[in-house]
Amino acid sequence: MRNRIFKNMEWWILISAILLSIVGFFALYSASQEVELEYFKRQIIWFSISVVFTIGIVFINYETLARLSPFIYGISIILLIAVLFTKAINGASSWFNIGIFSFQPAELAKVSVILFTAFIMAKIQEREKNEINVFWKLGIVLVIVAVPVFLIILEPDFGTASAYIVSLILMLFVSGIDKKYIISAILLIVISVPLIYLFVLPEHAKKRIDVYLNPESDPKGSGYNIIQSRIAIGAGELTGMGLLNGNQTQLGYLSPKTTDFIYSVIGEEMGFIISAGVILLYVTLITRALYVAKTAKDDLGSYIAAGISGIFLFHLTENIGMTMGLLPITGVPLLFVSYGGTSMITSFICIGILLNISGNRKKTIFIK
Repeated sequence: MRNRIFKNMEWWILISAILLSIVGFFALYSASQEVELEYFKRQIIWFSISVVFTIGIVFINYETLARLSPFIYGISIILLIAVLFTKAINGASSWFNIGIFSFQPAELAKVSVILFTAFIMAKIQEREKNEINVFWKLGIVLVIVAVPVFLIILEPDFGTASAYIVSLILMLFVSGIDKKYIISAILLIVISVPLIYLFVLPEHAKKRIDVYLNPESDPKGSGYNIIQSRIAIGAGELTGMGLLNGNQTQLGYLSPKTTDFIYSVIGEEMGFIISAGVILLYVTLITRALYVAKTAKDDLGSYIAAGISGIFLFHLTENIGMTMGLLPITGVPLLFVSYGGTSMITSFICIGILLNISGNRKKTIFIK
């Protein structure tokens, strides 16, 4: 039984995640020279802990995790409320600091929200496949995601909140949601975006969007990071300037270079070949995760895998997009690569769940 599970697993998902982490180690080694490799050393520790979590999750059936998800979801909501009363760091109340350690509940909540949402969607779809299109039942699913999204926006952390929304969209798409809801959602977005910009977004968020549209309008202020990031990526050319040799990286022009702009470090010091390789690894990871969603033995597994794919897809698009000036800066990390214990552990838990779902597929699925 166990041999069959290991044989069915999508090992390229794990391989891609590990290779991305290794690239991250090299980038962090270079980017943390001025602090005596503090971030590099910590990331190695977080990676080791994350691997242990992954192994543990592989041996816990995802159906069991889904049954526990209402309880985990409740704890996540409590943490998201509690973090609002902590001291703000860089303008956002997003972290709990416990001694030398800190963690971000919005990152950890990703797993619980995906599991609980998938669990409810599977229950709704048990009798008939199109039950998700019943308005009030769809409303239940939307509320489940809307509650943590609202709390995360209050921190404020619009980037992480957006990741939840993209994850939900993929889950609903896999569930066979009616086109009328898709069209209505698109119309709602078109109408609400300008209203949100004018009446909801705080001034610092508006400024980020304005600078994204024209970074040269404030080259020494809000546009500084985007401009320096573009310079760094362009300077790397094909093979890079070499580790420890990047001008923007080593002279302190990139900030924060260990988290938000880690891809700029890779572009400058490792060049286009490695930078493109990072994107290809991500594409491999996401496409294999979507394949797991397609071939899962049940709806529950499909919804969970689709939700995780949405998280990975958003972080890839947003982080690399913002470092190139194609998208507004939101502070979203490049998962597996950027420094961060909470995001590393959460990401590898997701990897463990994907391996679990793929391992429990039936052989007949591959014959169809």
